[in-house]
Amino acid sequence: MFAVPFFSVSGATARSIGAADGDFNAFLAGVRRDAAAQGIRASTVDVALRNAQFLPHVVELDRKQPERVLTFGQYIDKVVTAQRKEDARRHLADNRVLLDAIWRRFNVEPRFIVALWGLESDFGRLPGNTPVISALATLAYDGRRGAYFRGELIAALRILDQGHIRADDMAGSWAGAMGQCQFMPSTFLSYAVDYDGDGRRDIWNDRADVLASIANYVARLGWRGGEGWGREVLLPRGFDAKVTGLEVKRPTGEWSRLGVRNIDAGPLTGPTSEASLVMPDGVNGPVLLVYPNFRAIMKWNPSTYFAASVGYLADSMDRG
Repeated sequence: MFAVPFFSVSGATARSIGAADGDFNAFLAGVRRDAAAQGIRASTVDVALRNAQFLPHVVELDRKQPERVLTFGQYIDKVVTAQRKEDARRHLADNRVLLDAIWRRFNVEPRFIVALWGLESDFGRLPGNTPVISALATLAYDGRRGAYFRGELIAALRILDQGHIRADDMAGSWAGAMGQCQFMPSTFLSYAVDYDGDGRRDIWNDRADVLASIANYVARLGWRGGEGWGREVLLPRGFDAKVTGLEVKRPTGEWSRLGVRNIDAGPLTGPTSEASLVMPDGVNGPVLLVYPNFRAIMKWNPSTYFAASVGYLADSMDRG
């Protein structure tokens, strides 16, 4: 997610020619059979697949190759901008009553809920406008990760069958991530929340459902309320880089005894739980001391860059 794309259209173009004949329709017929076998109503499937299309540009995006990789610093500058920090503080204030109630229920601090919301969809401004059913059908049919996306397509049909959203309104990213919190359909079924009790889990338009769903998901991934995520630290000269990495876990006090210090050179303070040293850009870049909550965020998105950006954006809300 931290690459600038380079597109090669030849594969997608060739496949779109095949999709123009009966192959894609035959694929959809198989999906209908699978959905029926799993108890999804035929009327739901008919409406959902009636306008499903093969989308060549989705295949192009799925096959894109990185042209260059951003450094950690470049990535943070790109996603944790001054404008996003300002917007985050405003949304935190505007939704304080709701967020505090969600905090009491799920034990996830409001600033982290807002940070995840901001990074996933720019606080709901950019939830994606690709038809989810067509995107998932395209990726399942294309075959590179066919089994995975076929399962997500069936999950999306189940969401429609449960009445949470209309098929025409089910929009998201080119990969099928949906709504303001960018949940894949299977994630939605497991973790989305009907917080306002209206009978629908609406992560597209209902802010209470969006924020509560974010909190529920990260809580279920192992969030520990009150422990923070981590911080930048300084290493002593000659520190053994072999003891860095998420696989190495030691209590904060032990890292302190090894000479690790806060970024201001002061002694380490904070959670006493096991922590790890992470070097997102290698030995010449910043060093992060991260706690179990960092690992929880990485279960949401397995990127040290993303997890740190959530932490940095959340921390910016503590400063004004």
